[in-house]
Amino acid sequence: APVATSSGASPLACAGAAALVATGAALARGRTSKVPRSFFGGSGGSTYKPFDPATELGVQEPVGFWDPLGFTADGDEAAFKRRRSVELKHGRVCMAATIGYITPEYYKFPGFLSPSQGIQFSDVPNGLAALSKVPSLGWVQIIFFAGVIEGAFGFDDYKNGTPGEYGWKVITSDDPAEKSKKLSAELANGRLAMMATI
Repeated sequence: APVATSSGASPLACAGAAALVATGAALARGRTSKVPRSFFGGSGGSTYKPFDPATELGVQEPVGFWDPLGFTADGDEAAFKRRRSVELKHGRVCMAATIGYITPEYYKFPGFLSPSQGIQFSDVPNGLAALSKVPSLGWVQIIFFAGVIEGAFGFDDYKNGTPGEYGWKVITSDDPAEKSKKLSAELANGRLAMMATI
């Protein structure tokens, strides 16, 4: 059992608190803001419009701009776009996963999941219990398919244009306000689906 000090705190708790303080200090040092320098005279002020993540899609009521860990504090647009691309990708996968979790409650495909092992779709239970029923070669196929999709559509979509834009014009409109509304809805639904899969 930990021995309490005269102040009532155990040495283990003090060490844990010290580790948290050190980690916080290291993170704060790593996120110092970059100061523009003027080497050739001038006002020293910036001549370009700085990136403001609070004006991007996804800033929605009632929360507004929410970045509790300060990931966007440095104003790095490329890092923001990479994170937005990952957020969209995870949101889309989780929306499909949520539908995949709900649909088997009401409908299952007829026929066999694995004819060689005699496993029918109706034999697969709902929810997480289904994970144990999928044959190992089925998992290989799923992972291979995910790898092909990831490789074909790339990891660098955010570098070439709009994050999450793969050339499929599913969510689009000629009206910019309507398109923005639809893309914001996709972000919100993806965030909700990410919470739903937990």
